[in-house]
Amino acid sequence: MTRRLEGRVVIVTGGGGGIGLAYCRRFLDEGAKVVIAEIGREQGEAAEAELATEDAVFVPTDITDEASTEACRDTALERFGTIDVLVNNAALYGELDTANNSVDYLRHVYDVNVIGQWLMARAAAPTMVRKGRGRIINVGSIAGYLPLGVFGGNDPENFSLGSYAYQQTKFAVLGLTRQLAGELGKYGVTVNTLAPGLVMTDATAKQVPAGFDDMFAQMSATKRNSEADDMTGPALFLASDDAAMVNGQVLCVDGGNVMPA
Repeated sequence: MTRRLEGRVVIVTGGGGGIGLAYCRRFLDEGAKVVIAEIGREQGEAAEAELATEDAVFVPTDITDEASTEACRDTALERFGTIDVLVNNAALYGELDTANNSVDYLRHVYDVNVIGQWLMARAAAPTMVRKGRGRIINVGSIAGYLPLGVFGGNDPENFSLGSYAYQQTKFAVLGLTRQLAGELGKYGVTVNTLAPGLVMTDATAKQVPAGFDDMFAQMSATKRNSEADDMTGPALFLASDDAAMVNGQVLCVDGGNVMPA
């Protein structure tokens, strides 16, 4: 049986746990060599040990730091010789401070969730362009479609505009994807957004209030929330040759919570 990513080299940011580690497992199963780009050394080393193969290497990576993204690229090239796929999975989510509406914090969330994706794309894209083939998968969220401000306070005398930083940045990822897709498509490099719904990970357990996950499941057409492995098939499709003519698109993987036209 032919494996769909045989010999391909994939960088997965935030690959040390949760959905990122699930991507790494699936890509390895499909014949890829994987770079686990992870900011947390302990988490990254544990993921490398768990995967236990010479085809997976942990590279300490801070996606908000230009030199770090370039070092990640260089290590991928030194270890595996090329880069075929970039999965921009890393984001500020589990540790997100939703009550912090300061400008400085909003800028910080943008640095991680948007600018970090651009920096990684800028580091990896030249190799893909020279090859005439590549896949960039920006991980967004259906949160970008949800007007969560409707749940805000109702006191007009003490009103303060909320930043809803996570929602802002995840919608911004869609714009970044379109810009990159337009620039890179002519070189055989496609760029798409994978937008998960509520995925039951440790990060979600930290971020989502008790009972909200059950309510969210009832809002889905499938009446359940996703698991990390539910994201890996769609990611594999976007990374594969089957998606050669899919470019600048958003694939919502949420069981039917949002259904954008």
